[in-house]
Order: sequence, then structure tokens, then C-alpha cells
Amino acid sequence: MMADAVCYDDGALSAIAESVKSMADPTETGVNESIVSGVETQTPYSPASTVTAERIFSLVRADLARVEEEFDRYLSDASGDVSAIARYLREGGGKRVRPALLLMCARMASGEASASAVRLASVVEMLHTATLVHDDIIDEAGVRRGRASANARWGNNVTVLMGDWLYMTAYDMALRERNFLILDSLTRMTRLMVEGEIIQLSLIGDSHITEDQHLDIVRRKTAYMFSSCAEVGGLISKADGEACAALARYGLSVGIAFQLIDDVLDFTSTEEKLGKPVLSDLREGKLTLPLIYLLEAGVPAHREMVESVMRERGFDTFSRDQVLGAINEHKTIERAVQEARRYADEAIESLALFPHSEYRQALIDVPRFIIEREM
Repeated sequence: MMADAVCYDDGALSAIAESVKSMADPTETGVNESIVSGVETQTPYSPASTVTAERIFSLVRADLARVEEEFDRYLSDASGDVSAIARYLREGGGKRVRPALLLMCARMASGEASASAVRLASVVEMLHTATLVHDDIIDEAGVRRGRASANARWGNNVTVLMGDWLYMTAYDMALRERNFLILDSLTRMTRLMVEGEIIQLSLIGDSHITEDQHLDIVRRKTAYMFSSCAEVGGLISKADGEACAALARYGLSVGIAFQLIDDVLDFTSTEEKLGKPVLSDLREGKLTLPLIYLLEAGVPAHREMVESVMRERGFDTFSRDQVLGAINEHKTIERAVQEARRYADEAIESLALFPHSEYRQALIDVPRFIIEREM
């Protein structure tokens, strides 16, 4: 099957996310504001203009409004409590990057976003929301996108069931397409995401995690969803096997670049922009590339510092500034960004077989925006 041969071949392939952090505020993107106001027009795309999230998303703004309507249709059929929690999650911001990616790939492949494409875009947003719900429970997170997380508001018992409801509702929606290739892509992506979470949990607090181990987690937890979104956009538009394979490769590379920059922003951004404290990953015992590269230098004092923060789950013995100072001294942020840039270039190369269009240009601009946005 195409997805097995291309989309999920780690040997052949050796991340715009939940988040692009600088896009988490809907006032910065204009996307959610347009959705809420029911905008039904889409802005012409101008490759000569500055690359921004708003400009990229303008091509599918009306499509995203239809995605919200589809999402709401399913919420209206749920019980009152379920509907209330689901609406809280849906209204909590977010960029709708994954459904936007699916819709742009569908439009590039066929020139339109069919009702089926809109339904599947809603499916991937539901699946993504479910992963965030479960992640917040696992991480004991009290804040999501600048406000109380669902688990902080309703407790773990209710929230884990809410995540399950989102998963099952998403697959109920997907089943209505009666398309096994699409179901194969979505189910395998979900399985790999869960495996990635389990692998990451097994490595919590381990200061000896390697770059290869981290990239494997990145592929599983983040990049395969991007890959599936892009691939499903092609599949629902009846693109041929070569085109769908290229879209799967594109999404995988975008997803990796996205997550690597997301990791960088944990060191370089602010709590206001992130919607959570900086250096959260380290405090939770998770090492990302900037710290993995730092520890590769073999300085015992650096390992002692990192292990102390992970053990204490905070900055009691060593301060944030001390960690950031070591990172800056060894320029590991720059090295991680360079790695993300390599994957961004791979993503752009994957689109070579598609004819020029405003949607192809927007998809080219996505990895560029990921790399070039303010650190």
C-alpha cells in the first residue's frame, strides 16, 4: 500500500503546529476570527507578499468555516455535558493547521475542497484535539493556550473519557467516506502517535536520549499526523499514487520541521506567546535537540544541571538563566534550527511534481514560514 511504502518508511525518510507557537493566538492569524464571523470568501494568494500565517490560511478561510460547521454538527448531537466540554476545547484557540494542510493539498490536487474533504479536515482536527486532551492529562498540565486545561477544569476521569469520545467521533465521521485507503492512513497515524507517547514516557528523565531517539518520537507524535493530513488531501481528491506519495513525504518533512522549531521556541519564546511557561519540556523530564546537542559536548557540569532540573521538576538548584546560558554558549539552538531547515527543504522538494498554482505556492511557503518566524 502506498502509505506503507512511502508515508511511514523510516529507512527511506532517516513538521505549520498544534502547534506553531507564534500562531496560537487567533488575533495573530485572523483564522479563528474569520471562522467565528462566518467569512465565506477566500483571499487571492500573492506569492510576492510577505509570508505570514494569515496570508497562507486566506486560501482556505471559507473552507475552514465549513470545517467548524461540520464540527458543530457533531457536537450538537452529543449530550449536554459532552457538548459543553467539546465546545470549550474547540473554542480554546488553535491554528487549525492540520485541517488547513489537508484542504490546501486537496485543492492543489483537484482545484476544490469537496464536502468529503471538509469532513475529513474536521476529522483530523478532532483527532488532534483528542491527542492534546490526553497529553495534558499525562503531563499534568494546568494550562493550555493561555487558559485552564480541560483536566484542570473537569478532572482527569472526565477528561480522559472526553478524549476517547473525540477519537471515536472522528472515526465515525471518517467511516462515512467508505474509503479504506483513507482509513488505513488515519488508523496507522493514530497508532503511531500512541506508540510515540509510550516511547516518550519510557524516556522521561533520561539524560542519555540520542538525537535518533528524539527524531523517532517526533515522527510518531507529530510528523505522521501532518503526513496523513497531506496524503488524505490527495486521496480524497483522487490524486494518483505518485502524487499521494509525494504529499505524504511533504507532510512528514513539514511535521518534523514544525516540531523541531516548536522545541526551539520552548527556549527562545515567552510565556505570553507560548501560553505556558518556557522550558516546560525540560521541567517535565523531556530532552529536545538543543539539550541533546548540549549534552553531546560531554561537559559533566551540564549533565548535572540538566539532570537536577528533571529530578526536581523545577529550577530550584539551577536557574532557567543558567540553562539558557549553556545553550547559548554552545550555539545548540542554531544547530537545531539548521536541522529543521533541512527538513523544510525536503518538504519543498517533494512538491516538485505538481504544476504551479496558488495552492502549491502556499504549501511551499508553509515550511518557509515555520523556519523564518520570530524565535
